[in-house]
Amino acid sequence: LIIMNTNLREIRKTNKVNQEQLAKEIGTCRKTISLIERSKLNPSILLALQIAKYFHSSVEEIFWIGEK
Repeated sequence: LIIMNTNLREIRKTNKVNQEQLAKEIGTCRKTISLIERSKLNPSILLALQIAKYFHSSVEEIFWIGEK
């Protein structure tokens, strides 16, 4: 089974940003960030790009395809 992995939680904590702050900055809700961090929701391409831009990273540094 192919899944999307993420290290969003680690990047967010390293940058001292909470879920609510990130959500507000990129125009989504805290619950969406929580679901993405727990791999319960795959972000849209637009949302993945917004997250990467916020952290001055590439999408590939935050999200990657793996197997379960």
